[in-house]
Amino acid sequence: MRKALIALGMLVCSLGTPASAQLSISFGSPGVSIGINLPVYPTLQRIPGYPVYYSTAVNSNYFFYDGLYWVFEDDDWYASDWYNGPWYRVDRFDVPVFILRVPVRYYRHAPDYFRGWRADAPPRWGERWGGTWAERRSGWDRWDRRSSPAPAPLPNYQRQYSGERYPQQVQQATIQTRNYRYQPRDPLARQYYEQRRSQVRTEAPQQRRTAPEPRQQVAPRQQAAQRQQVAPQQAPAARPQAPGAQGQQRATQARAQAKGQDKDKDKDQARGKGGPKDKD
Repeated sequence: MRKALIALGMLVCSLGTPASAQLSISFGSPGVSIGINLPVYPTLQRIPGYPVYYSTAVNSNYFFYDGLYWVFEDDDWYASDWYNGPWYRVDRFDVPVFILRVPVRYYRHAPDYFRGWRADAPPRWGERWGGTWAERRSGWDRWDRRSSPAPAPLPNYQRQYSGERYPQQVQQATIQTRNYRYQPRDPLARQYYEQRRSQVRTEAPQQRRTAPEPRQQVAPRQQAAQRQQVAPQQAPAARPQAPGAQGQQRATQARAQAKGQDKDKDKDQARGKGGPKDKD
């Protein structure tokens, strides 16, 4: 009986904490548009006492936590590993606790139902999202503020990518894997990063197979040596004869022709002498 009660208690506890295996977010999809269109990398400032940054210039509920950007829009949370998206909707049961704990005053575009809530306290998510959510996410608003984790480093490498240089989704994973070595702590952020890195490992061999081979550049000395090797194999062009040689050739031909004509005359004369004589 005691073992059955212990097993039941462990089951209840597991229902109260979202597990990474239960996350149903697909970060390989094209993403959604939520009206965020930033021309440059945003200014981010850390929230005192929290491992979370918020934007001081974006007119939106825009945050950065554990290697991901977070936006709260139309009663839903969205995440991305690049400051301007693409964005992916996150189930409210899977939103990290430190994002839920951000005080109301740091929501620059807070919804109307935030009115009347304490500015230095987090939103009343259980009151807004119902009893089922409150039961499964019980304890999200209780923690030791003295033991808050250190914030993730900001991905400042993204500052150089703005406007037309902002990379496409396929390029983002490669650039991030090359420039950002942070290992997330939150189960959802870990799943996101693992999918991204797996995508890079899968696409890298395909890109190597499909990429055209670069043309080898030949040094000038090597080009000259190649020309010297090819030159003897080519038939030499006929050399033009000098004017004097051409005159000698014509004189020789004329003498040969004159000799031929003299021989023809001698033959004609010989035939004339040997022919029949006329009668008297």
